[in-house]
This record gives sequence, structure tokens and C-alpha cells, in this order.
Amino acid sequence: MRTLIISDLHLGGLTGIDVLRRRELREPLLAELKDVDRLVLLGDVLEFRHGPPHEALAASRPFFEDVGRALGDRELVLAAGNHDHLLVSSWLDERAIGEPEPGPLVLEQRIAPEQASAMVARVAHWCRPARVEVAYPGLWVRRDVYAMHGHYLDCHLTIPTLERIGMGLMGRLLERREAGLATVEDYEAITAPIYAWRDMMARYARTGPALNGVGTVRAWRALGGGRRLEERTSSPASSSANGSRPSLGRAEGMRAVTAALRGRALKGGFQVAVAAINRAGVGPVSTNISREELRRAGLRAMGEVATRLGLGNSYVVFGHTHRAGPLPGDCEDEWRGGRVPGPDGSGVRLINSGCWIYESIFLSSAPGESPYWPGACVVVDDEGPPALRRLLSDHSHAELAPAL
Repeated sequence: MRTLIISDLHLGGLTGIDVLRRRELREPLLAELKDVDRLVLLGDVLEFRHGPPHEALAASRPFFEDVGRALGDRELVLAAGNHDHLLVSSWLDERAIGEPEPGPLVLEQRIAPEQASAMVARVAHWCRPARVEVAYPGLWVRRDVYAMHGHYLDCHLTIPTLERIGMGLMGRLLERREAGLATVEDYEAITAPIYAWRDMMARYARTGPALNGVGTVRAWRALGGGRRLEERTSSPASSSANGSRPSLGRAEGMRAVTAALRGRALKGGFQVAVAAINRAGVGPVSTNISREELRRAGLRAMGEVATRLGLGNSYVVFGHTHRAGPLPGDCEDEWRGGRVPGPDGSGVRLINSGCWIYESIFLSSAPGESPYWPGACVVVDDEGPPALRRLLSDHSHAELAPAL
């Protein structure tokens, strides 16, 4: 059986960066579906944090209808992430009060669409004649390949995101510290209340930057993490003939000085805030928020999740961080997760399925060059390592950027 895995579509977001909203950008994916037996949508398929769920559902309907036609009567498995946890929250609620007492949550729960939620039932209807099923928190694609969205990694992340800080606070309130997390139910106890609160904020009205993620990206850029790759080196247009910077006019110079002072003040405040978070026992988090550390921190955290959930020496396919990999040039050891190696000494082998959103701050000028370039997928056959593919590498910025 051949399985195609994609994640982080964020369909229906207000910013318009969800590229699969557009028919012409769906074509490469739909063509890829001709040769697979199963499609797995690995979480954050829908964007429920920007506003009322019906808006995201309406925007996503053409995508699901196209996928259903392309798949025919083959299988489509839907997993929930942190941005669309609402897809399974009612099932989790019903399960918690069920009789007889439910057994523990395990690595793979298979759920019929109508049992998961009315929203999933609607999506399944749009996807006809494809056979839709929900898997939560993930699924065994093969005996040695486990796939999940990866949102549990936020409990171990050292990047001080709003979600990471929320997990730390929730852990303290529930007296479930990060060191004691060991099962799916442990992770759900910490994460689900955070998701429920954020989902409620967006249920009846559109949210602002603080809740929809835009504010986080702006803060990252302001703190210096978001400089484009080409801005870190001199270019002919930005240097004089002898290699020195051209002189600035008085007004430009004053603006540059003001911006530099503002940046230093912001960074100083950020360092103080991080220190306070760590003193309060909510961390540990770090002031290092570079691109490189975003990658390393995400992989360390996902490796920790894999170790605690007992995934042994499996391949673990995940999304969530939007950074596809491993790619040529990546350090292979970084993608060997887990503190305890498996029986063959290899440990967990991590594979990130990337994303399908166009976030210019993470992209360099050359199409397909950035590991955050949209259009990644993972193909799993009956044998051999899962293969990472990139379906939109030949598309330009102009083709992918949202219309202004």
C-alpha cells in the first residue's frame, strides 16, 4: 500500500497564505493522488484560530471535493492538530463521560466521521466517494512508521512561544510537570485545555494578531529571528565599489539609529521576560530564537515525545513546525530523535512533512530553496524509508504569494 502524507494546510486562514485554497495550486497534489492508495491529512488541515469555524469550512470545501474526486473510493485519514483540534474535541468530551469507563487513550484511535464531530461528518460528505476516517492522535502507517501532527512537542519546546508558555502554566496548575509526561492522556491533559480556550476565543468572531499567530511572527521578526537569508550578506546594491556600506543621509541615519535603539530595548525586555519565565518554573525556555534553533529545538522536542510514548526505533512522520526535512545538507544526527536508541541502536528517525502555506518571512528569494517552501509531502511504501517530496518547488513567489 502506498500512502501520501501532507500536513499544515491551514485552509481558511484570514491571511490567504493557504495555497491549496487555489485550484491551480492543487493540481500537483491531485496529480500525485493518482498513484497512491491512501491519503493522510496530518493535522492543522483547517485554520480554526482565525475566526468562526464555518468560515474555514466554507473556504475548504472546494479542496475536499477535488480530493474526493481524485481519490475515488480509496482511503482518506484525517488527523487533528492544534489549530484544528476542534475536529475531535467533542469526541474526546463524550469519551470522557462515557459508560462504561473508557480505556486509556493510546497511540491510535480510529473514529468514524459522525462520531468525531459534525464538522468531520460534513468534510466526509464533501470527500465522497473517498472513505474517510479519523485517527487520533496519530496512526501506524506501517509497522515501523508512525505519523502524528506533532503538537505534543510544544510541551518540551525551548522556544518561548505563547503555546509553550501556556503548556508550562497548565502543567503547574494541574501538577503535571513536563518531566512526568509519559502517555497520550498525559499530553492531552496539558494541551487540550489550551486548545479549547483558543478555539472558544475564535468561535464567534475573528481574532486579532495575539491569538491568530500573526503577532508571534511579528515579534519574531522584531527580535531579529526573521531576517531573510539574503539580508545577512552584502549585495551589489547595498555596498559601495570598495565593499563598504554607502553613507546614509541625515534622516535615514536617524531612523536607523532609532530602529536600532528600539530593537535593543525589545531584546532586553525579551531577555528579562525569559528569565522570569524560567524562574517561575514554567520553562525551561531560551532566548535563542534563530532559524537554526527553531529547527533544532523542534527536533529535540519531537524526539522527546517519541521517547516518552515508546516509539522505539520507528520512523516518525510529523508536521507542526512547518520545516520539511531531512533535506540534503541537513545534519543526519539532528533527525535521530529520542534519548534511548531502539534495539538496532538507531533511535527514532524523524521526518517532517513540511507545510502548504506561503509565509514569506521564512523564504529566501530562490524558489524551492527554503525548507519552509510550501508543497512538501511524504510517501510511504510497503518497504524502504519514507520519501520526502516537494511538489511546488518549481513555482515562483509570484505564483504562490496571496493576492493583495
